[in-house]
Amino acid sequence: MKLAIFGLTMSSAWGNGHATLWRGLCRALHKRGSEVTFFERDVPYYASHRDMPSAPWCDLRLYSDWPDVAGDARRALAEADVAMVTSYCPDALGACDLIRNSRVPLKVFYDLDTPVTLSRLGNDEPIEYVPRDGLGEFDLVLSYTGGPALQALRDRLGARAVAPLYGSVDPECHRPASAQASRLAALSYLGTYSADRQVALEQLFVEPARRRPDLRFTLAGSQYPDDFPWVPNIFYLSHMPPRDHAGFFSSSLLTLNVTRGPMKAMGFCPSGRLFEAAACGTALVSDWWEGLDEFFEPGREILVATSAEDVTSALDMDPAARMDIARAARERTLDCHTATHRAADLERLLGCQVM
Repeated sequence: MKLAIFGLTMSSAWGNGHATLWRGLCRALHKRGSEVTFFERDVPYYASHRDMPSAPWCDLRLYSDWPDVAGDARRALAEADVAMVTSYCPDALGACDLIRNSRVPLKVFYDLDTPVTLSRLGNDEPIEYVPRDGLGEFDLVLSYTGGPALQALRDRLGARAVAPLYGSVDPECHRPASAQASRLAALSYLGTYSADRQVALEQLFVEPARRRPDLRFTLAGSQYPDDFPWVPNIFYLSHMPPRDHAGFFSSSLLTLNVTRGPMKAMGFCPSGRLFEAAACGTALVSDWWEGLDEFFEPGREILVATSAEDVTSALDMDPAARMDIARAARERTLDCHTATHRAADLERLLGCQVM
């Protein structure tokens, strides 16, 4: 296949979860014989943190303004088998118009932020990346979130065919690595700051750190405010590029997953961080959301926490039992949740549309 994709970013993993997903998925598609052209607006905040300016497995097209690239995009669509626009693409509306008026065989919208999209829709807030008339003109709407979100996309945005395309991990990038002595931690957390995660993060990360001043806790992620409730044994890393993720996770006895509010409310929303940490052989502890047990088995492949007490109990568990959980999660991830699996899922879904 030849795919033309209009997305948020692939070149910079700073402050977003899109880039890592696209890198793994596009690499896997390339290995399976597909060609991907990815259009990304060259914005200053990603340019200043760019960690992948180009890639041999993808034609990455950086552009300054939509009018400047529209002709190039039109030519790419003329040769493409599949055209796709994603949530939070800065020029999503222009790309949607271009795609819907083209003769590309398959027109696809991929919402990597479905709970946020539906929450904004319910609150009558603007959604800059969804056409005013909805998604009914696309042949297929993919969602990073499954479960009831799929029906909501049909009912509220007019999507005709909907399917989940969940997050994944590239095992070539995320695998067990040598622990870094300077980052050894009893518990780590990797994630961009989000206000709707703050209450859970304080309960499941900050409070356990207060209760266990003898242990080291490490938090990595951008955009944390000055009034974040730091405690002395929390060590902060303002940015963690993907090339350092394996070392970060491998230097943690446990790593925490905290789900954004709208996604937790919707359920069926596995963060790519879960699969990344599991692929690195690190034991996982996560807040609960509906559908979590479809991806990992609680108690055997993942620990579930609803309170600070649950987290401190996990910190005190037998090391051999913790390693068993980490091993089981890694096996499950490599068997079910790699970028190669998702590329095959995407090919199957697109093939169904062709049929």
